Amino acid sequence: QFPFGRRLPCDIYWHGVSFHDNDIFSGQVNKFPGMTEMVRKITLSRAVRTMQDLFPLEYNFYPRSWILPEEFPLFVDEVRMMKDSDPSWKPTFIVKPDGGCQGDGIYLIKDPSDIRLTGSSQSRPAVVQEYICKPLLVDKLKFDIRLYVLLKSLEPLEIYIAKDGLSRFCTEPYQEPTLKNLHQVFMHLTNYSLNIHSGNFIHSDNVNTGSKRTFSSILCRLSSRGADVKKLWSDIISLVIKTIIALTPELKVYYQSDIPAGKPGPTCFQILGFDILLMKNLKPMLLEVNANPSMRIEHEQELSPGVFENVPSPVDEEVKVAVIRDTLRLVDPQKKKRKDVQRHRESCQNKANIRSNYFVCCRSQTLEHVSEGKEEALEAGPADGEECEGSRGPEAGLPSLCLKQVFPKYAKQFNYLRLVDRVAALFIRFLGVKGTTKLGPTGFRTFIRNCKLSNSNFSMAAVDILYIDITRRWNSMGIDHKESGMCLQAFVEAFFCLAQKKYKSLPLHEQVASLIDFCEYHLAALDEKRLVCGRG
Repeated sequence: QFPFGRRLPCDIYWHGVSFHDNDIFSGQVNKFPGMTEMVRKITLSRAVRTMQDLFPLEYNFYPRSWILPEEFPLFVDEVRMMKDSDPSWKPTFIVKPDGGCQGDGIYLIKDPSDIRLTGSSQSRPAVVQEYICKPLLVDKLKFDIRLYVLLKSLEPLEIYIAKDGLSRFCTEPYQEPTLKNLHQVFMHLTNYSLNIHSGNFIHSDNVNTGSKRTFSSILCRLSSRGADVKKLWSDIISLVIKTIIALTPELKVYYQSDIPAGKPGPTCFQILGFDILLMKNLKPMLLEVNANPSMRIEHEQELSPGVFENVPSPVDEEVKVAVIRDTLRLVDPQKKKRKDVQRHRESCQNKANIRSNYFVCCRSQTLEHVSEGKEEALEAGPADGEECEGSRGPEAGLPSLCLKQVFPKYAKQFNYLRLVDRVAALFIRFLGVKGTTKLGPTGFRTFIRNCKLSNSNFSMAAVDILYIDITRRWNSMGIDHKESGMCLQAFVEAFFCLAQKKYKSLPLHEQVASLIDFCEYHLAALDEKRLVCGRG
């Protein structure tokens, strides 16, 4: 530990809260620039909403959300319209402060008029969501799931999910929300930091009982009841991949700002905490993503009034130790060196085998078959990023990896969703100055001109008006006043607007995909032209 800074370079840097060290020029850091900002409730809701606009069916795992205070009038209007169309609809909403954590400031309401907008609404913005009234119950209690996800690389995208997680229980039997029980936090909110103060909280040495259990124990219980646990896991994996696909475009903008391409800098990885709620029909719903999930493996126990001691938590230890250990195994810089040495040895051995086989192949066909069999065995290596753990290896005696690779393993099934990633690549290309995160008016005009998007129906004057209108509105939301210009979300909105103008008869995702193809084609032609001119 280096509480006062460090002097020597390291292989791996493990930061406590966020990426904050500008003096790292090599190695690996356990945080991505911008991740803390990206998983705040408002930013996450905006990112998922963009994907819901493009792919509404694929992103139906996130509750309907409104951002306060800016969307309060919209929230009121939409709720009134839905009630008018369905008088039997009796909704409940949950209000979550944007920067809140550990259940701080969360409350339930039945009507938009109950929102506490008085006082410091501007200084403490929030997200209001439709409350999930019919969760899956175990022992008559509501619970959520904390799953640990390793984002090992952003480019190329590489995602791992821990094979086990934590199930965190409420401490009062669940009842559907009414005006009488809305304020009973131990019934409605699953946050561990809240429920630990309940007199009903049970610390257990058994992973199958108590107020915090392993997720695998819940799966075993569901399986014994005949539930399709395999499909549930598949749905959870899909939710995680789709959520990270929603986050990556803006993460790439932050990344190129802090670690510009072509300059020495570290690579990044990060453990994320996904909080997921299971509905009664076993559909997983995303509650939030935590950029700095707690890795404590003990809890405080009061020995006498005001006297506490830390007591080991077997449930936390079983899940979290494996996540930390296997993250370090996957990012181990020595592993790459060992692989390079192994490849070199195999290459030398193969060359020796080829020379040997060259002299004996005329005398015996049998040796050819033996050689072919040996090649097949070498190709059939371990899956999911796991290494063969031979008795002489440094990982001998360690358990198999608890982290399962889900991307790029399932990339073919999800790559069609990565449209905003391609829009972000266009945005980054025209940023101009390295280290910035906002596009100036000149950069936007250059984008329009190079992609040949202006014409008699869409003049450069109209381009300037589009830029000013959208940029002014996004800046008025208080997104980021450190820099002037168009942020990525504003650029995405402008891009969608251009796509809808150019390809009017198509669904939005096809409009956007068509415009991306159009832009990439013209930019590739421009790059080719510049290359030819450069050679000349």
